[in-house]
Parts: sequence; structure tokens; C-alpha cells
Amino acid sequence: MATFVGFAVLVTALIHLYLWKRLVRDTTGPGRWRRLGGLVALLLALLVPATMAGTRSGMYWLAWPGYLWLALMFYLLVLLLVLEVPVAVAKLVLRRRAAATAPAVTAPELALVGSGSAPARPGPDSAPARPGSGSAPVEAESAPAGTAGPADPPPAAPAGAAADQPDHDPSRRLLLARGAAIFAGLTAAGVTGYGVRTAMGPPQLDRVRIPLAKLPRSMDGLRIATVSDIHLGPLRGRAHTERIVEMINRMDADLVAVVGDLVDGSVAELGEAAEPLRDLRSRYGSFFVTGNHEYYSGVEEWVREVDRLGLRVLQNERLEIRSRGGVLDLAGVNDVSAAGTGLAAPADYAAALGDRDPSRPVVLLAHQPVAAHEAAKFGVDLQLSGHTHGGQMVPFNLAVKLQQPVVSGLGEVDGTKVYVTNGAGFWGPPVRVGAPPQVTLVELRAP
Repeated sequence: MATFVGFAVLVTALIHLYLWKRLVRDTTGPGRWRRLGGLVALLLALLVPATMAGTRSGMYWLAWPGYLWLALMFYLLVLLLVLEVPVAVAKLVLRRRAAATAPAVTAPELALVGSGSAPARPGPDSAPARPGSGSAPVEAESAPAGTAGPADPPPAAPAGAAADQPDHDPSRRLLLARGAAIFAGLTAAGVTGYGVRTAMGPPQLDRVRIPLAKLPRSMDGLRIATVSDIHLGPLRGRAHTERIVEMINRMDADLVAVVGDLVDGSVAELGEAAEPLRDLRSRYGSFFVTGNHEYYSGVEEWVREVDRLGLRVLQNERLEIRSRGGVLDLAGVNDVSAAGTGLAAPADYAAALGDRDPSRPVVLLAHQPVAAHEAAKFGVDLQLSGHTHGGQMVPFNLAVKLQQPVVSGLGEVDGTKVYVTNGAGFWGPPVRVGAPPQVTLVELRAP
């Protein structure tokens, strides 16, 4: 844990150093404004770990400024990195233009200014002038009036002068840096604002039909209301839960599946916010499996609390859903992160899926899509998952793909169908870009 925290602090420091260079150093000259920008960058760098630690200690007032800056920082970083290439190209163009228009430095040429011929000088056979002869000794011709003598050569350019010339006009370089900073700042602010509006708005209702080869025709159209990642916490409370419960109850579903990450805090802190879950309605019951965040929030207390609210918690177990003369197995496993916590039993697929009738269809509730690799070994027909938030903030979804086989929507892993909902809440920044909050009505179809 200490290693992870140290690495996170180092990455945060490096990101803020980069932002300072591009947004402050490159856009200002030495002086008061640069010093002020450096101070702001330092304070923002400290705000990130302070928010992470403070919100876990009840300092919820840090959540809005800290998490908003985290989102803005992310998009500033992405945009400035993308702009590195066009800015570098623009600098190269300016450098070449400066080199092409620079005056050439040539060696000076010596030239005689005047008649263009050497003056006559007396030869050895010339007779000396006689006194009174009326002729004077021949002397060097003087330059005509108004004509200068031999011109002094211009001073030669010192060696290496061309190398000392700037690559291009510093004012243009400053203009380029400021233009990139303004574009990145305005775009990041706009994207973050849009993301806040999306994240804080109501979840969208999605409907998806999934055919299951083993589903009895009598059970065709069985509907499962699926929600995950509600994330009650510093920025989401009771009203958020009430809105989700109201949406689900309007679906008139046969089952309700809450697939983990309900909370980011203890029962003492968030029990009242979760209370509306007791009002969930469906024909055959509401079911819950743990997500990784339950293990950070007191998993044993939350399992008891969720059970008290009327949801059946499936912990590495399976039950039968009998409807219209047909039977479907519904199973649930603990989150894969449980193994490293020591707080609960790890995910046990054999306990949940072993020794069952293979002719019957089975739907597995598992918080993380990656569980499908193990589930497929037991012939699971459909796995319902969350965890990914659909990436939450594009382009972060590209990183999620490196860990999870399905990021959002319906996919297939080793022959097992996997449906991943975006989740109804958010974690960290109250921002969703490219992955709106979601509650899904899954309709099972018989062949």
C-alpha cells in the first residue's frame, strides 16, 4: 500500500511539473506572474492527495474542489500532450523561415576606389627635372575631388555568430505557447463542465435484449433491472438513491440486480442515504453482490445492512428462479478483490456454479467483467457486471480495456456473454464524458 501511495504522489508531482512548464513557464517571463503561477501549481498538486485522504476522514468539503481539479488536470494533461506534435511542427516551420530570411554573411572584398588604374611612377631612365625647365617632377596622382581613397573593409562577422542567432522570433514562440495554453485551458474547462452536467444528471434508461440458448420458451422475456456503481458518498446521497429506485420500479422488472460498489463510506456515514433501497419492487426479488469499494467501506456491516433493506446478498452461492413453468439459475460471487483484503471469502466459482444441472441457463452476478474468464469454465450463459463505469472519462476507457475484457455494453468472453452497465454514479471526479450514467433493463430471450 505504501508503495502504491508513493507512486501516486510521484506521478501527481510529475504531472503538475509538466503543467507548470507548459502553462506558466512557457507563457510568462521571469518575475511576479511566474512566481505566482508556480505557487498555484504547488497548491493544486497538494490538493490532490489531500482530497483523497481527507474525504476518507470525513472532510467532505474537500470533495468538490479536489475532484473537480482532478478532472480538469486530467483533460489539461491529455490536451497538452496531444498539442505537443502540432506545436513542435509549428516551431520547426518558424525555425526554417528564420533561417531562410536571415542575411547571408560573406567575406569582404578589397577594392581601389578612383580611376581604376595604378598611379604613374617615375622609371629608372626618367630624366630628373631641371631647374627652370617648367616641368615638375612627376608625382603620384591625387584622387579627384570628392572621391575617397581605398575603402576600409567592413568588419568581419565573428566566428560562430550564425550559431548564436535564435531559432526564430522569441515573440512568435511566446505567442505559440500562449495560444496552446489558452486552447487547452478553455477546452478542458468546457469538457469538464459538460462532464459534470452529465454525471450529476439522471441516469439514462437502456434496454437490451440478450438471447440465451438454454432459456425455456416459457421464460422468454424475463426482465432483469440491472444497476451498479451507485457510489453513495461525499457527493451523492439519499436523493440519488431515491431517483434510482423510482426508475427501477417503473420498469416492472422480474428481478433486480445490484452488482456492487454501492457505497464509498461506512454504514454510520451512509446508512441513511441507502435506506430507499428497501422500496425496490420486483416479482422475484432484489439481489446484491459486493464490489471492490464495499471492501474499503466495512464489507461485513454493509452485507448486514443491505440484507436488512430487503436485498438478498449472494456470496458465492446460487438459487433457482422459477417462472412460468421454467427454471433459471441465478448465481453471485464476491468481488475478485476480496482475496487480497482478508475481510471476506474470495470469489469461489465452484461454490456458486459447481454441481448444478447444466441443461438449465445460469446468470451470474459478478462486479468485475474480468470474472468472466473463470465463469466461462463453468458454462455460464450470461454474466452481469459493472465496475468499469464505461471508462467514465474518455479517453480513460482505453486504459480500462487493458484490464477488463468488456468496458461497456454486451460482449463475449470465452463463450460466455457479458453485459457491462456503465453504472449509475461516479467515483472521484463528478464527471462523465462519453459514458453517461445508466440503469439497464436486460430482457432475456428464448431461441
